[in-house]
Amino acid sequence: MAIASISAVALLATACGGSSDDSSGGSGGDGGGEIVVSGCTPENPLIAGNTGETCGGNVLDVMTAKLIHYNTETAEPEMDIAESIETEDNQNFTVKLKEGYKFHDGTEVKAHNFVDAWNYTAYGPNAQQGSYFYAPIQGFNETQCSGEGDDPCAGDGKPSLEEMSGLKVVDDHTFTIKTSEKVSNLPMRLGYTAFAPQPDAFFEDPEAFGEEPIAAGPYKFDSWEKNQAISLSQFEDYAGEYAGETEKITFRIFKEQEAAYTSLLADEIDIIDAIPANALVGDKFKSDLGEGNYLTQPNSTSQWIGMNYHIDKKLANKDLRHALSMAIDRETIVKQIFNNAYEPSTGVVSPVVDGFKEDQCGEYCVYDEEKAKDLFEKAGGYDGKLTLTYNGDGGHKEWTEAVCNSIKNTLGVNCVASPTVDFATMLTKLGNNELEGLWRMGWVMDYPSIENYLAPIFSKGAASNYYQYANPEFEELLTKAAASDDPAEANEMYQEAERVMLEDMPAIPLWYGQSMMGWSDDVENVKATPFGNPDLAKVTTK
Repeated sequence: MAIASISAVALLATACGGSSDDSSGGSGGDGGGEIVVSGCTPENPLIAGNTGETCGGNVLDVMTAKLIHYNTETAEPEMDIAESIETEDNQNFTVKLKEGYKFHDGTEVKAHNFVDAWNYTAYGPNAQQGSYFYAPIQGFNETQCSGEGDDPCAGDGKPSLEEMSGLKVVDDHTFTIKTSEKVSNLPMRLGYTAFAPQPDAFFEDPEAFGEEPIAAGPYKFDSWEKNQAISLSQFEDYAGEYAGETEKITFRIFKEQEAAYTSLLADEIDIIDAIPANALVGDKFKSDLGEGNYLTQPNSTSQWIGMNYHIDKKLANKDLRHALSMAIDRETIVKQIFNNAYEPSTGVVSPVVDGFKEDQCGEYCVYDEEKAKDLFEKAGGYDGKLTLTYNGDGGHKEWTEAVCNSIKNTLGVNCVASPTVDFATMLTKLGNNELEGLWRMGWVMDYPSIENYLAPIFSKGAASNYYQYANPEFEELLTKAAASDDPAEANEMYQEAERVMLEDMPAIPLWYGQSMMGWSDDVENVKATPFGNPDLAKVTTK
């Protein structure tokens, strides 16, 4: 999800971990009842346009309905609220809505609910994390900043437009979208959470709304006990095709994956979406949980190390960044820490999406002690302590320490893995450009496209571009790829853009993820989506 959303898989998982109480889930039987799943603390209030990580995103996934729904087995886009999305030129789109969809407050979902929500999210002064996703729509730039010069957001001027000129309401169930350039995969993007509609109630007080959100999906908000739990229940008037099975879903918030795992073994919760590293050793989790109570399958997660060499000038030398990458023995770390549960990566794009290409990183993602030393010497070395920051609530301690040890043993750099309290804290620090050194990061796709691993993360000004990465050649390739009518041609340009970015190396690829989930004897039909999340709407109780 969008950012940095990272989630899901065991170690990538942003922030799930443990606490427990005496409530056990899986009650009800006959498919209904309640399930209790592991969750983590959302970075922001639960607003679709301002949620770019998995802690809040997992909750909004089952609360929201969008124009498009992604098939939970294949990730292929399917119509949800949209009856049709038509275009003849990949620049002018007409969206027709199905009638009868309601928000959880009983009001009908109409065309203006999309247009108003999208304009609110895009408008720069509203500072929504999902703003960047509207960049293709005509008029987006005018809703951002009005300063002059190379950085139009450097000044204090008010944007010249509050609403994007590319959005028009035709009638209650029809609106049009015009993009600045051709965007061949625009319909595919519209299933991402940032494109959810908002009810009229949202605009009365967005801040308060985020504490008690209203959406149009199969589950409605019931309560949010901060740092403890978020509870949802079935929406009786849900009109879509993707209704939930159980009556209630409770996200029990944990600070550590190990604690969530322990709670599962104690039958205090029903589902965890990550297996902690200590349970991977010797496949211990398989005997702990029992046959039929766990799954492992490749998902869309990609894990890497990020850096902002505009903030930390000591990392500004490209040869140094390449040397650090070549000093990491990915295969040994994956074997020793993850029991070979993951696959060392050769790029940032996941193998599960169309357009993936191997070896995009080339030799820079291959452990080579001698070449790493040569590049390190060529770069002039590194003075002082090199910090690798990770979020302390996501099970990242073991592998970040292993990465630091690999760098230390190869190059002699005093690399130290250092935690933040949780993922939300880490993202806030990144957003404020407060983190020097290296930091762990990863990505779970928002929509099934190679573009989603590049533009929202590494484009200039993108919400998840914590690297402050900017390269005109990279930007031009993305623009041309988006405008191409030929998917194969577009993929080739996206692949070239990935190579350009990895040559600059603001991010060091580490490994591709895998869904590793466990569940109790009280639930059935637990499946993982290609995005790496459990398909909670389809879980049933015994």
